[in-house]
Amino acid sequence: MRENDPAARPAGRRTVKHIFVTGGVVSSLGKGLTCASLAMLLEHHGLKVAMQKMDPYINVDPGTMNPFQHGEVYVTEDGAETDLDLGHYERFTHALVNRHSNYTTGQIYDQVIKKERRGDYLGACIQVIPHITNEIKDAIRRARSDADVVITEIGGTVGDIESLPFLEAIRQFALEEGKAHCMFIHLTPLIYVKAAQELKTKPTQHSVGTLREIGITPDILVCRSEYPVGEDLRRKVSMFCNVEPRYVVEELDVKHTIYEVPLMLHEQGFDALVLERLGLQSRQAPDFTRWKSVVDAAIHPEREVEIAVVGKYIELHDAYKSIYEALAHGGLANRAKVRFRKVNADGLDASNVAKLLGGVAGVLVPGGFGHRGVEGKIEAAKWCMRTGTPYFGICLGMQCATIMAAREMIGLGEAHSSEFVEQCPAPVIDLMEEQKRVTSKGGTMRLGSYPCRLAPGSIAHRAYGKDVVHERHRHRFEFNNAYKKSLTDAGLAITGTWEEGDLAEIVELAGHPWFVGVQFHPEFKSKPAEPHPLFRSFVEASIAHDARAAGANRTAGVSAPVKA
Repeated sequence: MRENDPAARPAGRRTVKHIFVTGGVVSSLGKGLTCASLAMLLEHHGLKVAMQKMDPYINVDPGTMNPFQHGEVYVTEDGAETDLDLGHYERFTHALVNRHSNYTTGQIYDQVIKKERRGDYLGACIQVIPHITNEIKDAIRRARSDADVVITEIGGTVGDIESLPFLEAIRQFALEEGKAHCMFIHLTPLIYVKAAQELKTKPTQHSVGTLREIGITPDILVCRSEYPVGEDLRRKVSMFCNVEPRYVVEELDVKHTIYEVPLMLHEQGFDALVLERLGLQSRQAPDFTRWKSVVDAAIHPEREVEIAVVGKYIELHDAYKSIYEALAHGGLANRAKVRFRKVNADGLDASNVAKLLGGVAGVLVPGGFGHRGVEGKIEAAKWCMRTGTPYFGICLGMQCATIMAAREMIGLGEAHSSEFVEQCPAPVIDLMEEQKRVTSKGGTMRLGSYPCRLAPGSIAHRAYGKDVVHERHRHRFEFNNAYKKSLTDAGLAITGTWEEGDLAEIVELAGHPWFVGVQFHPEFKSKPAEPHPLFRSFVEASIAHDARAAGANRTAGVSAPVKA
């Protein structure tokens, strides 16, 4: 009998319920948002939820993938480099994702091959069924922890060859665990044909048909649509897809913010249907007061503020997904709508910086790798220093601010990072000592949560309101302590330190209204109802800067600059 056979469970062990979410027809339907919204609703019923994403690509993790192709790499507390959907999971819920929350085909095959090499299979012929599917099922079980419900999102689209092992595994999983403890939710689009001026259900029918051929019958259909789904259409989907009409749920495009999605699903009784299907009881009356206040702040802001994001992957919104969300959260905390001015760092220099950044209330420079666009980011930091515009540098953005300070404040014209200039004569940013012997690229950086002690009276200390914080990292290069004294004497204060490694975590520019660079990634810990303190403070400072600029223009009789 296999170790994970349900018949082998210890007597009295609590049964965990499993929800599997699949998607059909096209990608980018919003499976991650739907999973996160469902988890949020179940949490409001008093249930503890764990979340998981299965990705069909063969990369071992997203850590070495191009952001233009895959979007941002999301980092967990325990240092896993994961899919960006895990950011949705944490922003919508209190589920703490970890390395068991994201598995790829590459990871699954890697584990099976390692076991085969060790002789764990006793010379058996290794096959997709049962060895790969068993490994997938074991990975699903690892996500359980002490959760009441595990929601597992299957990446890709039903019908993709890459997804087949995962779909076969969850089919087997439901059979082993018992159908009373597992359910399937399928997300598909209802296609609006403009010429006919009607929604078409045929793609959904084909998608569900393909799923049923695999042996999976969805319990709930979530239909994505631009237009309301009428009762006639609901009954049609029900009949052709063999799902009761009340289990056909409408998920419309939201008008203002993605944080409307869970409330919209709750109004249709989506959470009640899931509880009923799994035989679960609500442990408390759900109270959405706080969430509704977040949505209200997004729909009815008291002001607008424009912030420039100066990056090298600006063309793809998902490349900085958590950055944009955290800025929006900072706006919510200040009852402000944050508008983004996306500036390509690769095209920014001294000749056009005033044109490209003029009129913004604040500038954020995010992380990244490679030399492209670095000089533009450094120029953005210099412009903020000279104009008094709030500056927020994250990871590479902090390093660029340090390089700028070395060049401008202590006259080190050749200051740079050894990441970009191999024989740099003034490497104010240098490779971390423990990274010097690393040759592999995947999962080898300084990753995950580390403590940071804050300097009393600093901008960071005032924002956090505490002495020690824990933040997530993803980097190989660091502030070079050989230049610490000269830089701090010149006015670049180190206001956050990882004491064990004597690593500068936060730098601030003395005398500037708000100029902060952080080596870590605070965007990963921001939630709409719990905005990250630094993003809240940055947006607040940007609003104040905007007000000062408007006041100065009125005093001088100059019209306000035109927003780009």
